Amino acid sequence: MKLRHWQSECASQALDHYHTINQHFFCLATPGAGKSIMAAEVAERLLKNDEIDFILCFSPSKTVSQSLQSTFSSYLDRQFDGLMGSVGRSLTYQNMAFLDNAFWQLLSSHRVFVIFDEVHHCAGHTLDDANSWGAEILSKIRDFAAFTLSLSGTPWRSNQTPIVLGRYIEPDFTLECDYVYGVRQAIVDNVCRQPTLVLMDNSEIQITDSNAQTSVYRSLQAVIDETECNYQSILHNQSALDQILTRANQTLNRIRRTNHNAAGLIVASSIAHAELIQQQMSMLGEPAVLVTYQNPDAAQIIEAFKVNRFKWIISIGMISEGTDIPRLQVCCHLSKVKTELYFRQVLGRILRRSECKNQEAWLYTFAESNLVEFAHRLEQEIPEPNIILKEQLQLSLESEHFEQPTQGQLLTSSLDLPNSPQDIELTDTGLETTLELASFQFQTEPQLDFTGDFRERVVEAYNSPF
Repeated sequence: MKLRHWQSECASQALDHYHTINQHFFCLATPGAGKSIMAAEVAERLLKNDEIDFILCFSPSKTVSQSLQSTFSSYLDRQFDGLMGSVGRSLTYQNMAFLDNAFWQLLSSHRVFVIFDEVHHCAGHTLDDANSWGAEILSKIRDFAAFTLSLSGTPWRSNQTPIVLGRYIEPDFTLECDYVYGVRQAIVDNVCRQPTLVLMDNSEIQITDSNAQTSVYRSLQAVIDETECNYQSILHNQSALDQILTRANQTLNRIRRTNHNAAGLIVASSIAHAELIQQQMSMLGEPAVLVTYQNPDAAQIIEAFKVNRFKWIISIGMISEGTDIPRLQVCCHLSKVKTELYFRQVLGRILRRSECKNQEAWLYTFAESNLVEFAHRLEQEIPEPNIILKEQLQLSLESEHFEQPTQGQLLTSSLDLPNSPQDIELTDTGLETTLELASFQFQTEPQLDFTGDFRERVVEAYNSPF
């Protein structure tokens, strides 16, 4: 396989780093750039140089773990299932809690190369400030692995805690990456698509309260700021959904006139919300596949969607970072999670280029103030929240233990039980994952009527000269 220039360059720099500085290397590469292939190239070079005996890959979900297993097995032309005679094994971060001492002894008795995909899920400089996965890495891998390779497309944590094995530079305490391959460069190199973001708004929104009093507002944000309606009210409003889904579907239909197999992703807020969206899509004459963390065969549904001709898939916590479906070219971000990290991860699902002629990428969402800000800040490879202020660090760490599994979760999670609640992609922190997966609680709210025209604010991301 012919490597992209950045993949070959990064692999060479990683080996130089291992031989001259230390055994830990951190790579920031944009979603869709091909980080797993680069990691497999590093592994192949280490094997050829007789510097390692075994390879371990850790990632945040069963779907990504299976993808890494397939990639490494194909690239190395070796068995990669952890069985007798294999050269490596791919596991989820959740698996760490169930590995016994005999397994971890492998790192002391053999030269093991360990790869952490989407490492930003693992936090901690020390065991005192680490989350559950970070603690496993610090105590059982950091000082025992022959080499480690940390990978991330969004290398920061919205709760401002440090990424495990990351090096932070004074005085701002910002993350220092050993290699950076950003989205703007990837677009120039024709590695990633240049996305267009559409922020949907409305110029006349009537709100009728419990006293039958009607007021008119000129934007969605005004409704959120000045009334009892929240963002979820908009996400569940059938008129708003109809508008955003219709326009996204029109864009996908246009793209499919050239790319006959192009597809769309809708990221929903809850299972009830996803079912509402599925009904809306059906009314548009567009049946949509639904995949949630409750589907026992979620991984199989996603794998089938990668290669079939279905147009739309609706996801709850299952298709985010690391899930590669190159035929995805349109996305509706309808999640109630409004962190910049999650916003960029969702956007990353439509950035991976394919062999098709049309390489457009469109993301549709509503003009909520945070999402508008994120859209206009996309020129920055790493946003301001990456800066960890020392005086804020301890406070953040005190509340950072949401990823610890409860006893009940431990009883229902095992190495052989895919797609349990412990085996889904995390959006950012454990708390935000809980928010993302929670069912929408319908409450008595003012009546929301869109009487004005919906309008689009279009942002062409990464459009400035590199």
